[in-house]
Amino acid sequence: MRFEPHGYQQVAIRHLVDCPQAALFLDMGLGKTAITLTAIAQLMHDMFEVSRVLVIGPLRIARDTWPEECAKWDHLSGLTMAVAVGDVKARKAALGALADVTVINRENVPWLVEYLDGAWPFDMVVLDESASFKNHGSCRFRALKRVRSKIARMVALTGTPAANGLLDLWAQYRLLDGGERLGRFITRFRNDLFTPDKRGGSVVYSWKPREGAEEVIYERIGDITLSMRAADMLDLPEVSITDHLVTLPERVRGSYGALKRDLCLQLEGGQVDAMNAAALAGKLLQAASGSVYGSDGETLILHDEKLSALNDLIEASNGANVLVAYWYRSDRERLLEGFPGAVELKSAAHMAAWKRGEVNLGLIHPASAGHGLNLQSGGHILIWYTLPWSLELYQQTNARLHRQGQTHPVSIHRLIARDTIDVQVARALEDKNATQAALVDALTVELNQRGMQ
Repeated sequence: MRFEPHGYQQVAIRHLVDCPQAALFLDMGLGKTAITLTAIAQLMHDMFEVSRVLVIGPLRIARDTWPEECAKWDHLSGLTMAVAVGDVKARKAALGALADVTVINRENVPWLVEYLDGAWPFDMVVLDESASFKNHGSCRFRALKRVRSKIARMVALTGTPAANGLLDLWAQYRLLDGGERLGRFITRFRNDLFTPDKRGGSVVYSWKPREGAEEVIYERIGDITLSMRAADMLDLPEVSITDHLVTLPERVRGSYGALKRDLCLQLEGGQVDAMNAAALAGKLLQAASGSVYGSDGETLILHDEKLSALNDLIEASNGANVLVAYWYRSDRERLLEGFPGAVELKSAAHMAAWKRGEVNLGLIHPASAGHGLNLQSGGHILIWYTLPWSLELYQQTNARLHRQGQTHPVSIHRLIARDTIDVQVARALEDKNATQAALVDALTVELNQRGMQ
């Protein structure tokens, strides 16, 4: 696919190329992965300033998102990529591939530093969701700090780097520039710019910025920091739709295949039966999302992959309110169990709370997201946990956020289990929409021609 960057993406690419230590704070859905890979390709193949790159991110983003983005765009075809996740053998094999870009999950950073034992080969490191390095006492922070002097280029990517306060910035910038801008020691930074807030005796539980501290911090980091909010990107499409492919475990793929082939499946907690093709389609959709109804109506659990992927997306939203669309009762049960703070938007009171911005994670069923339901004031991020076959319900649910009065570009994310019926549903929705759009376009042309006669 041809990559045609928006104006803001061109600015972001140039920022990463020009700044050896660069912070790029982008809202969810602005394409930070494609931006970063484009900058890497330029630095490596056009400017010869980088030899090997390490990308550190959340597990699923490392395993799925970075390789998929690299394979998606034509201009990145010259980049080689290895994914160092999984067991030790798989990680060592990925490192041995000597790829241009190696991607690893953040939990394995201490192992990586220890395994390389001083022979650090990466002259550029990208921290995807750099806010996960905000704890200066964490093993991942201390490990990366050990090899920081061997890294020529450092990039920090995140949406909101200081969701819990400005103190979160210190550790991220300590890794980014070695302490040049916010100081080498957290104690000095804290004592100079903050004052105790909540405390119990001599123990300080939280700190608040001193008067003028925000301006001082912003001035210090401004030369290497580019921050963009989705609402400010005037050339950004009003709606962006992003598919997130989820890989099912091998054992689950076997069970899924057996159900598809035999129309029945024996699980530890019960049996699943599909009486006809329509019933089978429903069972396969359930299985792709992680749970399926048994013959006696009980919910049988198959996997947690979509729940984990959803958790990553919620984390990436950096505190923004998120609406999750589900289809099956079993989906709702697992979502409420997996995210205790989630609120099902089914009553007027819950809807009103969402509109006031008081619900951080709202759950909605497409059948209840009917015509005229206004939810745009509560948020701009919608995640499809399970896609419906109905184009009308799909579009109407999307329109709950993308409608007049929405003040942010809307980001729609679809969780799709790889090599399952999810892929067919997504394709069917696109085909139906293309047919519908062609009909509307044809009628519009005909009406215009009539008006001209």
